[in-house]
Amino acid sequence: MSIGVVVFPGSNCDRDIAWAVNGCLGMKTRYLWHETRDLSGLEAIVIPGGFSYGDYLRCGAIARFAPVLESLVDFVAEGRKVLGICNGFQVLTELGILPGALTRNKNLNFICDEVDLEVSTSRKDWFPKSFSGDNIKLPIAHGEGRYQCSKETLDNLLDNDLIALRYLKNPNGSLSNIAGITNCSGNVFGLMPHPERACDGQLGGLDGQEILKSLIS
Repeated sequence: MSIGVVVFPGSNCDRDIAWAVNGCLGMKTRYLWHETRDLSGLEAIVIPGGFSYGDYLRCGAIARFAPVLESLVDFVAEGRKVLGICNGFQVLTELGILPGALTRNKNLNFICDEVDLEVSTSRKDWFPKSFSGDNIKLPIAHGEGRYQCSKETLDNLLDNDLIALRYLKNPNGSLSNIAGITNCSGNVFGLMPHPERACDGQLGGLDGQEILKSLIS
């Protein structure tokens, strides 16, 4: 078994994911070129950060039509885990697997920083060792990370405990300080911060390891 890593023209964090998964989980990765439909033999799938198809139109708007994502819809329906990071989160919202949208940051600038986050869910799908209210620190790097949704959608996220991560100090104007959400089944997680960049104590923190380990929990 291995972890699939989707690769679009413009992806730039696919190798980071492979490095982190190999180091944290000791599992192999398999790159999934955007034109493939074969997801056989995979334990879970990661949609990495980057600029899929150059982010023309808007982030993730073209990527949602990729053949690999047609197969991903069935993969999700089977209950298998999918992690969307940064551009991957944007793609999941465009695809309709996760609700809402990621729009231009409030100050219209690209933000590259390290942020403090609150684990805001009591569900254990992606944070089995953390409790609601625990704080973690992860890097961010995005120009369109401002999460927005309708009041009805926000109420649904709140009522079903689907807001997984919140910014302690909101960097981009996201509604309700949202940094990451899950679907109702709990097998899909989209977040703007980069857990794969917080997996080596010598290069940064280790708070990203728990999220990646949850891919096979």
